[in-house]
Amino acid sequence: MAKEVVIVGGGVAGIFVLRNLLAKKDKVGEGMHLTLIKRERSGWESVCGLPFALRGWYEIGLTEIQKPQFFQDQGVDFRTETEVVQINVAEGFVTLDTAEVLKYDYLVLATGRTPSMPAVVEQAKLEGVYTFNDEDDAREIEAAMNAEGVEHAFVRGRGINGLQAAVAFATKGLKTTVLGGPPSLLPSALDPDMGGMLKEWLEKQGIRFILERKPLTALKGDGGQVKSVVVGDEEIPADIMVIALGAAPNADLAKDPELETGESGGFVTDSAMHVRKGGCSLNNVYAVGDCVEVIDGITHRPRLSQFASTAVVQALVICENILGELIEQSTLYSPYAPCISPSIADIGGLLVGAVGVTSEAAARAGIKTVNGKATKLIKARYFPGATKLTMKLIFDAFTRKLIGAQLVGEATVAERINELAVAIYAGLTAAELRNMERCFDPSLSQLVDVTTDAAEKALESV
Repeated sequence: MAKEVVIVGGGVAGIFVLRNLLAKKDKVGEGMHLTLIKRERSGWESVCGLPFALRGWYEIGLTEIQKPQFFQDQGVDFRTETEVVQINVAEGFVTLDTAEVLKYDYLVLATGRTPSMPAVVEQAKLEGVYTFNDEDDAREIEAAMNAEGVEHAFVRGRGINGLQAAVAFATKGLKTTVLGGPPSLLPSALDPDMGGMLKEWLEKQGIRFILERKPLTALKGDGGQVKSVVVGDEEIPADIMVIALGAAPNADLAKDPELETGESGGFVTDSAMHVRKGGCSLNNVYAVGDCVEVIDGITHRPRLSQFASTAVVQALVICENILGELIEQSTLYSPYAPCISPSIADIGGLLVGAVGVTSEAAARAGIKTVNGKATKLIKARYFPGATKLTMKLIFDAFTRKLIGAQLVGEATVAERINELAVAIYAGLTAAELRNMERCFDPSLSQLVDVTTDAAEKALESV
């Protein structure tokens, strides 16, 4: 009899579990039937592409990579606008909001995240206030920002989503204010000196920042529509408002209080991504993506890593472990390693990247650090596109091993972050990074790379 695999959630985490299982479905001798259940209307949606649609680069509809029918044509029971209201891991079934009961042999929880919302905003109950978490949010924001008479925008939050929304508003010509907190932008990824470079770049695009310990004390409206916000004792015009204060894991959607969650609120899993219950791993229940707590590869402490790139790796691990049980004579097995969360974002034309820990995160974990920072052109100065790149490298002060890296520039950031992620995994030291032989062509690179300079400055600081 075919094995039943039920995936709860159709974001990038759930979709990649589905895609990977589909790719090897024919190798399962007894057969495998796949069901995916999601609340949204869309199929495979590229949520990371939505901010650029708001900037007018393309239509929002183009971010739907594959429609539900694509998966249904491959035999997947792909259910949209449907919710799971109960999970019974003891008896192996889920109950849907339609009252239908689905039995499973394997269950994958890809339940995602829920955007945080300040109490003052919930209490105001005004139109024109949005989160920025999915396609539906993007469509509502797009309609609101293009409405007649909209001139002022307000963003609460200084993470990637909030800043990208602010850029979209500024691009549209709206007078935009961002309320964050001290000392600078993207504090989970960038040290203040690097975040300050991003702030300066965005200020030149007309975005105002309030990075002080000032509370959002009130929202004021007219006819049920937001018109202004009060920050401290200042009233700021706001015809549209986006709340981007981060998101909590949707671990409570499992409706089973015995499934273990950690201090971050995400599901606790073992190295195979099995969910835990009562201190034991459930060998046929997995969790993946934004709803999962990970172990930091540097501090070895639990945290969240709500990135699509994290979800894709976890999805591969889950698929190999399910298929390892179902395919005869299979040697498939994958453990999920501690997480260093390489990230990259285009924010108003400036690229920011980070991997590993910030200086502050290291200090909180009791890790003493040394760092080196350098700014350099990415290629010979006489070639077109010779823009500047600033790199900050963070090393363990005792071992001199690389534990964090941050980049700000207009080009070559993504590939360098990937390189530095490998360097962290390999345990490379400042001296090894400085002495590493590198390729050279004046049209593509510098003879002495910015990485070499940053590592050298870290060594000089010792």
